[in-house]
Amino acid sequence: SRRPETAREESALVMATAAVMMPAAPHITSSVGLLAMLEEEEKEIKAHALRKLNDVVADFWAEISESLPDIESLYEDEEFPQRQLAALVASKVYYFLGELGDSLVYALGAGSLFSVDEGSEFADALLAKAVDEYCTLYKKRADQALAAERDGETTAEVPIDARLIELVDRMVESSLNRRAYQTVMGLALEARRMELVERVITMCDASPGESEHDASTLAMLAYCFHLFTSTGIVEREFRKKLLALLVRINQSLESPDYLMLCRCLANLSDAVAIAKILTTLIESGSRDHQLMSYQVAFDLVDNCTQSFLKTVLELVKSKPAVASQNAASEGEEAASPPAADVVPTEDVADSAVANGRNKALAHLRVILSAEAPIALHLDFLVRANKTDTQILNSMKKSVEHRNALSHSAIVLAHAMMSAGTTADAFLRDNLEWLSRATNWAKFSATATLGVIHRGHTNQALQLLAPYLPQQGMSASPYSEGGALFALGIIHTNNGSGIRGYLLDALRNAGTNEVVQHGCALGIGIAAMGSEDEELYEDLKSVLFNDSAVAGEAAALAMGLVMLGSGSPKALEEMIGYAHDTSHEKIIRGLAIGIALCMYGREEESDALVTTLLHDQDPILRYGAMYTIAFAYACTGSNSALRRLLHVAVSDLSDDVRRAAVIAIGFVLAGTPAQCPRVVKLLAESYNPHVRYGSALAVGISCAGSSSKEAIELVQPMLSDSVDYVRQGALLAMSMLLMQSSEHKEDGKNMTHRKTLHKMVGDKHEDAMTKFGAIIATGLLDAGGRNVSISLISKSSTKLMNSIVGIGIFTHFWFWHPLILFASLAFTPTAAIGLNANLQMPKWRFKSSAAPSAFGYPPPMNNERKEATSLAPTAVLSTAAKAAKAKAKDGKQAEVAVDKAEDERKAQELEAKQRDALLEEVDKLKKSSGISTAVYDLLSAAPASPTDAMDTGDGTSPKPAVSELVTRLHEAHNGGLISTAAYTQLIRHAVKEGDEDTPEEEPTFEVLENPSRVLRTQERYVSLLPASRYVPIAHGRSSGIIMLKDMQPDESEELLPESVLTIPAGAANDEEEPAPPAPFEFTD
Repeated sequence: SRRPETAREESALVMATAAVMMPAAPHITSSVGLLAMLEEEEKEIKAHALRKLNDVVADFWAEISESLPDIESLYEDEEFPQRQLAALVASKVYYFLGELGDSLVYALGAGSLFSVDEGSEFADALLAKAVDEYCTLYKKRADQALAAERDGETTAEVPIDARLIELVDRMVESSLNRRAYQTVMGLALEARRMELVERVITMCDASPGESEHDASTLAMLAYCFHLFTSTGIVEREFRKKLLALLVRINQSLESPDYLMLCRCLANLSDAVAIAKILTTLIESGSRDHQLMSYQVAFDLVDNCTQSFLKTVLELVKSKPAVASQNAASEGEEAASPPAADVVPTEDVADSAVANGRNKALAHLRVILSAEAPIALHLDFLVRANKTDTQILNSMKKSVEHRNALSHSAIVLAHAMMSAGTTADAFLRDNLEWLSRATNWAKFSATATLGVIHRGHTNQALQLLAPYLPQQGMSASPYSEGGALFALGIIHTNNGSGIRGYLLDALRNAGTNEVVQHGCALGIGIAAMGSEDEELYEDLKSVLFNDSAVAGEAAALAMGLVMLGSGSPKALEEMIGYAHDTSHEKIIRGLAIGIALCMYGREEESDALVTTLLHDQDPILRYGAMYTIAFAYACTGSNSALRRLLHVAVSDLSDDVRRAAVIAIGFVLAGTPAQCPRVVKLLAESYNPHVRYGSALAVGISCAGSSSKEAIELVQPMLSDSVDYVRQGALLAMSMLLMQSSEHKEDGKNMTHRKTLHKMVGDKHEDAMTKFGAIIATGLLDAGGRNVSISLISKSSTKLMNSIVGIGIFTHFWFWHPLILFASLAFTPTAAIGLNANLQMPKWRFKSSAAPSAFGYPPPMNNERKEATSLAPTAVLSTAAKAAKAKAKDGKQAEVAVDKAEDERKAQELEAKQRDALLEEVDKLKKSSGISTAVYDLLSAAPASPTDAMDTGDGTSPKPAVSELVTRLHEAHNGGLISTAAYTQLIRHAVKEGDEDTPEEEPTFEVLENPSRVLRTQERYVSLLPASRYVPIAHGRSSGIIMLKDMQPDESEELLPESVLTIPAGAANDEEEPAPPAPFEFTD
């Protein structure tokens, strides 16, 4: 039995333990008592109740809501000391009731009691609501100011609650203290607060943020430029003010970013300011500044219209020559060196400086005239051409000879595969096959010469002379029209040198509508964006003749000439004639021409789009969709997308719905990852035209990206039941996989190639699908496998040529010759380094990926491997034993002889390998494939007698093959020799019998100027250690790159200057080679 004292002690212990475990304060199960305290007279009791209610409002908001009138009355009582606390409690209750508007009103009344750093759901929701309200009101105020500035009328300013301003300002200050600059930048843009944008940008130098965009003011300026130009978050008018602000901030920096500064000015169309910056950089005399001026000029040529470049060039030309009245005149060719007596000054040093500046100005003019960049791209495409003609031959054999559609498709595919390479050997090797082209097929075939020789402006007239119209001679009008079209393509967006010829050809064409058609298209491409009134009027006169064939091309050319001008006169005339004419071809040409006029105009096009959308003619509604596509290209505008999506599912015309979906691809080209998600449901539409449009939209926006989402969306459409949907899917897939680096047998690229090959050779395939497969094959290997399609540059600038080219290319649905416009969008994926004299030096750089990671696809191989092998010859056992015994008897005697013979053969083989290797070294030296330093290294005498080989002819010993291989490895690892040259040489060191043994692949690749650099490869590219040349634009790894020489006192090794790279008018005494013999069509 237990003693009572012990029992009492245990009971006391249990009670004490329970008391310790109980909470200090009893848990509140209802707020009724606290609410009752609100009815007391004493203010202290009411304040105490509010404090308690504020802590438990999340649990008892339903009970507290019944007493909201009492709490609101406390807030409205101005004598109550805790009225802000009452407002906070009321705000929380309204939040839980789902009334965010009322909740925000009382949160503003709570003043500082509402903490912006609380981090609760309540605080975050109300802050978001406050920011939305704040931005909406400030945006209205900004729009009101813009309207007043535009119309000259003043109206009452939009009122904004001061408490709302105070709340958002507190949030802004908190974010700035945390260095959350991008958050504040987003708010500033939404609210149109210019002063806040400026403050955020300038703060990045004093207090850098953690993000790479916040690291410095220059980094934030670059981020803002991307934000302003490639996203649809700001309207065009406000963007101009923002860009002007970026210009002002950039100019105030100690070391301005001239590249971004001039990009901003180009977007503002301020040619005067750009010309001033360029000439100032040249006149500074600094080598770095001169190189930067060249880099800026190259970027301008890539991103600006022809008329804008012409203005800048004229302003630069009007700048008087430095320190001389007798300097080279304006009419003197830009590439010509200044005369020795140009600067009559007493100081020789000053004279040398002045000559250098004049020479730099001459170089600048060559670049701005577009001669230099066109010639450099042409030279690269010729050097790096990897066109696989076996693919074309295979297609030619696969299709039926009588099928004119497939014949024309192969000719067009060849043009795209050889675009810019000047390689037309396939045509010349198949003249009999080519002669089957008749009528418009002949027109297209002749025009393909322009695509193949695009940029070869020096010899354009000589190349096309056999086909061009000649006085007193009448050849086929189709070949004449095609030649004029080709002439325009060769001079794409650089037609000043050929303008007069094409204009005379148009005027002399008479009533020949085929020649007029080709000439009009040629004028449109060559004078694109020039806003040339004379050309426009001549094209208009052709249009007014009301010839369907000529009128369509004239209307299209009018839009190209007035590209992006938004000319009210041109729009009025084109819309008026579209209503007057009865020819659908002309109306369609005018619809696209109208759209081209509004290129890049964004909100300015909205009224025109509304007018066209309400037109009864579906062709003009079709034009409205392309107006949105060109006006909002690469902006990602939500308003444009809403309009397009509405039309895509509501219009009665299939053509209009297809155009609306295709236009989505243009609008989202700046943010390609969004496009597959936006058109995902449309790709499953019951309407085949909508499915076709969704395929092309994804192909256009995600071109060259190999996007997994995009490929998964397009893949099912390759087996669609409708032929033209399969055609669109094939084209889209080729665009997506352009320059894909995946070349495995089971990879997406090789699978697609096999699909194309199968469809082209399938006799039961529909003609339309087969046509698409052939064109898709040309797109996949375009430009000798050295170009890609992209509508936006790495600097977030829209590429006008690409947008216009692909836009018109999509109209091949109605007119096949327009396929050739795709060549306008072909952008070389190259790194071309230039020195201060615009020459290509020997410059090597490193790619950290293995060569196969970004290599060319393997060539097509049609050879069938023999599966059978010869059976072994049977040998009787007795014969085998006899032979074995005989061999054993003579073996001992022959061992010494055989060993000596084997050694002699081994020495001969090694000598042969050595000689072949050294001979290849000599060839590479002569072709500038290796530098003099590497040549000397490989040709040097052996380091030790053990590494030497006796030549046997009394001359000095040469290094052994093993020594040469060791030297090659050292040179490659040190970046002295490119991986391509290293691979070419190392093949000669392979021992006999080891030819099939794969060589161990290097883990990196040394690239040599100029080199192919894919967009996906750019992040792996870096400079070699102790590189002599450094890009003047930090981080630039592709495109035309101006190089700063870190050893300017040493002599440079330059690549041999190609005839193709010499601009027209440049000093060159050497005679150019004659153009290749023309091929002729025979009927």
